[in-house]
Amino acid sequence: MKILHLLYIFLCISPGLIAQDTLFSNEDTTLASQFDENLDEIINLWYVKQSDVYSYVSRPLDSDTSFVPEFSDEVYKSRIESMQSVVPLVYNKHVRAYINVYGFKYRERVEIMMGLAEYYFPLFEQIFEQYDVPHELKYLAIIESALNPRARSWAGATGLWQFMPATGRMFGLSVSSYIDKRKDPIQSTHAAAQYLSQLHTMFDDWVLALAAYNCGPGNVRKAIARSGGKRDFWDIYYHLPRETRGYVPAYTAAFYIFEHHTEHNLYPRKVQYPPAVDTVMVKHAMNFSEISLILDIPEKLLHDLNPQYKLDYIPPSQYGMSLYLPVEYVVPFIHMQTSIIAYRDSVRIADSIRIAQSNIKVPVNYTVKAGDNLGFIAEWFDVYVSQLRSWNGIRGNTIRVGQNLQIYVLESKKDYYEGLNSMSFAQKQRASGQVVTHQATRSTNKDGEYTYYTVRSGDTLWDIAQKYNDVSITDLRRLNNLAHNAKIHPGMVLKIKNI
Repeated sequence: MKILHLLYIFLCISPGLIAQDTLFSNEDTTLASQFDENLDEIINLWYVKQSDVYSYVSRPLDSDTSFVPEFSDEVYKSRIESMQSVVPLVYNKHVRAYINVYGFKYRERVEIMMGLAEYYFPLFEQIFEQYDVPHELKYLAIIESALNPRARSWAGATGLWQFMPATGRMFGLSVSSYIDKRKDPIQSTHAAAQYLSQLHTMFDDWVLALAAYNCGPGNVRKAIARSGGKRDFWDIYYHLPRETRGYVPAYTAAFYIFEHHTEHNLYPRKVQYPPAVDTVMVKHAMNFSEISLILDIPEKLLHDLNPQYKLDYIPPSQYGMSLYLPVEYVVPFIHMQTSIIAYRDSVRIADSIRIAQSNIKVPVNYTVKAGDNLGFIAEWFDVYVSQLRSWNGIRGNTIRVGQNLQIYVLESKKDYYEGLNSMSFAQKQRASGQVVTHQATRSTNKDGEYTYYTVRSGDTLWDIAQKYNDVSITDLRRLNNLAHNAKIHPGMVLKIKNI
């Protein structure tokens, strides 16, 4: 099973964090953008976008959000050795390298993942219990997908648990034109628990089971043979594939940071995920748009709760297809299921031509302008970033000025979307209801020359300081009159002194 090791990738493109180590090679730069991409995707999920992610589930009122603690190797070692875990945990320089990523580089996004974990982790633990899988293995999902159920690796591994198609089929995660069960949060977690249990039976060792989850049991057996029969992960370390060498350290670091987040001044952000979700079985074909209309539930929420349905369409099934709904919608859905089917049929019969025409999607061309990125373009055309990538064969987030993108839109709105080509950046932002942002600009005033930077979604003061030479977080706070506990928000303009 070829699983993308997301955090290892991250470290390959962040050598400044661990310049003292030479653990990583440039050979892996083909994987460079995946972890960051998955973090970006979770920030764009409907239930995250509806949340005030600048608020916390619980954080001391007098705490300084900008404070980033650092600890010695002795402290890390002592804490990790004292953690309760069925899976043996070892601290070394490899583990510290991954702690740096979680605890320093992407703190804000890690806190959002902690907010998502408030929903996902109880689900994982409940399912793992059925297969006698240690609860702490829930942290593998942090490494695999950043808790993004739509995560997809360069190799084609997909979902929270990053199953390749062949391995997924072994555990009932089928893929068709309409459905990809690898993206189903519940079914894929059952599959991951079964696979981990099977690997533990093979090796009688949870650490080797983790390694095999990443690179496959065959590669672990080869490493054992090449080491002369040794069966400890650290004894066979250099006989394992490069990606797998970082897998267990990354797991240990994720486990540590989540268990000791308060010591690192990290706290879960508020994510407005439904507090409780239940399953209903649907035998008749249904579109999410129909369910949304009858139940008065946001269609994008249905889309994010049910990522396994590729086309926002539930195909007919003799035995029923799983549909996940907030619990308060379950009983109304059961009562109104007949109405949903009747509504669909009556509309199609009464005015099938009109409905067909109104739903026809046609391609329009958009030429990339300076300052554009996939996130902006997706907002302007009311599509998903993943659709832009699929339609245009884009891997990662890189697009170039002048590049021609083909985008599918409703035929009834074709003229409007074609008109976006002639709009300015600010006009497109206003038309889509977004905050008008600008590229960093330079300006001279009586105090000298400054750069003005407009804060974007996901930015932290630490990230912004890294963009400019010889600028510190303290400089940014002082120049912009920001208190130590002040927060920055998308659209805020920061003054930066040019050195």
